[in-house]
Amino acid sequence: MSHLTARDLMTPDVVTVPPETPVIAVARLLAERGISAVPVMDKAGKVLGVVTEADLIRRLAGEEDQPQGWLRSLFSDPGAQADRYARTHGSTAEEIMTEEVVAVSEADTATHIAHLMEERGIRRVLVLQDGRLRGIVSRADLLRALVSPPRVEGELSDERIRQAVLAAMRKEPWADTFYTLVEVKDGIVEFHGFMRTEQVKRGLRVLAEQVPGVKGVVDKTQPMPVYLYGGV
Repeated sequence: MSHLTARDLMTPDVVTVPPETPVIAVARLLAERGISAVPVMDKAGKVLGVVTEADLIRRLAGEEDQPQGWLRSLFSDPGAQADRYARTHGSTAEEIMTEEVVAVSEADTATHIAHLMEERGIRRVLVLQDGRLRGIVSRADLLRALVSPPRVEGELSDERIRQAVLAAMRKEPWADTFYTLVEVKDGIVEFHGFMRTEQVKRGLRVLAEQVPGVKGVVDKTQPMPVYLYGGV
């Protein structure tokens, strides 16, 4: 998955709206196009923000907001209150949009984008290049990266694959290279020796599958004997 970039995954034809677009028009646009967000752009092509489904729902929910009592208002941030009021009562895209735009470049990898989405708790990122909007990558786009076949850069020898698996194991504190042996035959990784737990066995299978050139994984290990496990 990591070899794919934002350029490979993004939807290049992005629907955008100007800042003065009425909220009802934005909601209709999202519903009719089956999309979950729309960037807000000015006449110069600069991205000002994004109106998402969450922004529209917040706008709808804000219609039932009740004025705060005087005591509670004493301990509230006036700036935050004013911002919420504007975003829940605004009538245009600019007034309700999320101004903090999370963006990536065309060269950023699918792995980086996935990490960014998880870390920020968002469902999409904009793809900007030299300040210009190039596309948008959504969670659905990332699913394509997950099922995409790995890029093969020529045939790798079994020994190179074996060394790559061992190198990957050494980076993981739970992977045991002392009692677990690795062999590779025609691109098929075989684990021999002893394995501590079923969790480690599963982890090593996934680890090996990530190594370029690996065509399959066969586990021929046995449970770790008590005298070995206790002596480690």
